[in-house]
Amino acid sequence: MSDEPQQPSGEHEPWGWDPRNPSAHGSNSGNSADQGGEAGRAKKPKRPKRTGWRRAVPTWRMVLGAVLVVALLLIGGFIAGYQLVDIPPANASATAQSNVYLYKDGSVIARSGEVNRENVKLAQVPLTVQHAVLAAEDRDFYSERAVDPTAMARAAWNTLTGKGKQGGSTITQQYVKNYYLGQEQTIIRKIKEFFIAVKLDREESKNQIFEGYLNTSYFGRNAYGIQAAAQAYYSKDIGDITTAEGAYLASLLNAPSAYDVVAHPQNKAAALARWNYVLDGMVKEKWLAAGERAAMEFPVPGKVKPPTGLSGQRGYIVQAVEDYLTSNNVIDENTLATGGYRITTTLEKKKQNALVKAVDDNVMSRTSTEREADRNVRVGGASIDTGTGRVVAMYGGVDYTKQYVNNATRRDYQVGSTFKPFVFTSAVAGGSTTQDGRRITPNTVYDGTNKRMVQGPNGPTGYAPANEDDISYGPITVRVATDKSVNAVYAQMAEDVGPDKVKQTAMDLGIPKNTPDLAPYPSIALGVATASVLDMTEAYATLANHGRHGAYTLVDKISKGGEDLELPDRNTEQAVSREAADTTTAILQSVVESGSGIAAQGAGRPAAGKTGTAEEDKAAWFAGYTPDLTTVIAVMGQDPETGVQKPLYGALGLARINGGGAPAQTWAQYTEAALRGTTVENFDLSLESGAEETVQPTEENSSPGTTGTPSETPSSTTPSSPGSIPPSSPSTPGSSEPATGGTETGSPTGGGTEIGGAENGGAENGGEDGYDFLPGDPGTPAPQGTPAPRQ
Repeated sequence: MSDEPQQPSGEHEPWGWDPRNPSAHGSNSGNSADQGGEAGRAKKPKRPKRTGWRRAVPTWRMVLGAVLVVALLLIGGFIAGYQLVDIPPANASATAQSNVYLYKDGSVIARSGEVNRENVKLAQVPLTVQHAVLAAEDRDFYSERAVDPTAMARAAWNTLTGKGKQGGSTITQQYVKNYYLGQEQTIIRKIKEFFIAVKLDREESKNQIFEGYLNTSYFGRNAYGIQAAAQAYYSKDIGDITTAEGAYLASLLNAPSAYDVVAHPQNKAAALARWNYVLDGMVKEKWLAAGERAAMEFPVPGKVKPPTGLSGQRGYIVQAVEDYLTSNNVIDENTLATGGYRITTTLEKKKQNALVKAVDDNVMSRTSTEREADRNVRVGGASIDTGTGRVVAMYGGVDYTKQYVNNATRRDYQVGSTFKPFVFTSAVAGGSTTQDGRRITPNTVYDGTNKRMVQGPNGPTGYAPANEDDISYGPITVRVATDKSVNAVYAQMAEDVGPDKVKQTAMDLGIPKNTPDLAPYPSIALGVATASVLDMTEAYATLANHGRHGAYTLVDKISKGGEDLELPDRNTEQAVSREAADTTTAILQSVVESGSGIAAQGAGRPAAGKTGTAEEDKAAWFAGYTPDLTTVIAVMGQDPETGVQKPLYGALGLARINGGGAPAQTWAQYTEAALRGTTVENFDLSLESGAEETVQPTEENSSPGTTGTPSETPSSTTPSSPGSIPPSSPSTPGSSEPATGGTETGSPTGGGTEIGGAENGGAENGGEDGYDFLPGDPGTPAPQGTPAPRQ
């Protein structure tokens, strides 16, 4: 039997390999095997070359490779960009804010700074307004990533295909553009925006980003941020904005200027469509009930307001407020200058407007470009609520942009005879007596002889001030001497009380201790000191408040970003006894009733006050008060070119301006308007013993030889007191135009005579630079020789 295997079919195949499958059978020899293997690996036919249009179509391998390369580049670029692009500091314009100054009622007085922005916390923005912004700009903000590539691609496609310029940025991207970058449309800026947005989304919460977006977005009308927008369009704080108003503000983000329906009424249809889009979006997102939305009417915004710069009184108010905050160490000047502070003042809009009108009616409207003297006219005014010490009105000048110095706070004009009440207050408070031992009351009789030598404990002092127009009165009571502003009486009274005590009383009442020329000499009585209008108002308010003093307040609240800064406490104390303050009020009532301040009766209220005129008529004052309101008005003379103080002779068409004229008239008009509609209050006075008695002056009660009889030593003769130097020679009595002094009877026309006047025997008689010298201080110029004011 053969050893070869049998075929399953029983049929024999030929010996060798199957030509259709050369590898199916092997060979008995190695060579045969090699040959059979090579034969089994037959070469495949070559793929035909691509011809024609097929050459332009990439193969799938090419496509896959390109995709992989692009993916690698994108991933690498993203990693590189993420590493290389840092979150930069905020740009200057995004952080710049204005300080906002408000009246007591919250209405805006002024904004300082070029950028109209006031940042607020997100919690201060009503939730409905937040939803309105989201409905307008980015409804998925809280659930989406920092960037939306799909939206960006869609926006780019719509822009390229002519469907209009489309926005594909998320709120995060818009915030990055506003806060960190800028508005330029460049590829580099968009790339930076992309990476910063991604990083910012990891580092800040959605609420923080949304808050920043609301505070940096532009809404038109020069309003940056939603708080400024609320004020610009609706004169409200953002917390008071309604849902309908919030939807309109949100609409403005899409086209700030174009959608201002007041400035561009022709665009109202487009603005209305956008407003409806926002509200409908709120309903769709279930942020607003459909019924509430259906009931809403379009909230037409207010008129476009001119920029609230610093013109008019605004600049003076801003200046005074900033000085108040820095001087009371509430905030330093550099920090305040960074902006963003919301400052509510104590000023009341009604009273502020009334004061401005009163000044315009009684002073500024009476000036004429044809009179040289009128170009020198300046006015300062301040008004304080007596009980609270709050400054309710202030007048700083004709216009801050034309005259930068605040006439209400400057300290360079003599206060004149408005200082005399402090002398009497000091006398009563200290129980002072005359040189011969008589207690000083309103009925104490003094010698009112012109240029009477002031007598000290050791005899004549060398100081003999002149009365206005060199009028001698002889024996006269303190009450009448106050009515007529008699210098001889008050200089002697200051010596009797003690000039150092008078100075201390003035400071206790509210006059700053560093006031120029507030020196302890008899001349202090005549008002050589140069306190400001606001200083004098505070001091008179202490008298009106029965001797209780507290520093004035000008700011009710200051905050930034919703956080309040601490303001100084207003501590009040009994500066002088009630009897001293009230007795002073009693004699100042007489000034208004029958003395130089009768024009103040025009207020129609019980009033007390005092007139005053500076040396050479360079300023005229009226300081007065009712039981509830204290106000001081001063008319000043200053060359607008050189700043040099000028006499007011001939101003307003008058020979002289005195305290009883324009200042008292202004005071009366303002006080009547400020208190109109309020209950008339009467003074409730507690007087010192003997103050109510009426005493007629006689030679006997004027105590001849002590305080009653004029010194026989003329003012031009060397006094007997050792070491004293005589005052300068007197001015010529009866001259048609005295060296200083004016006429102040308080006549509404200013044409009468308030007796009291050329109030210093020094420079009045010897020139503006003359000096007198006090005994015990030989050879030293005494401040009493400062050119003295009159009444």
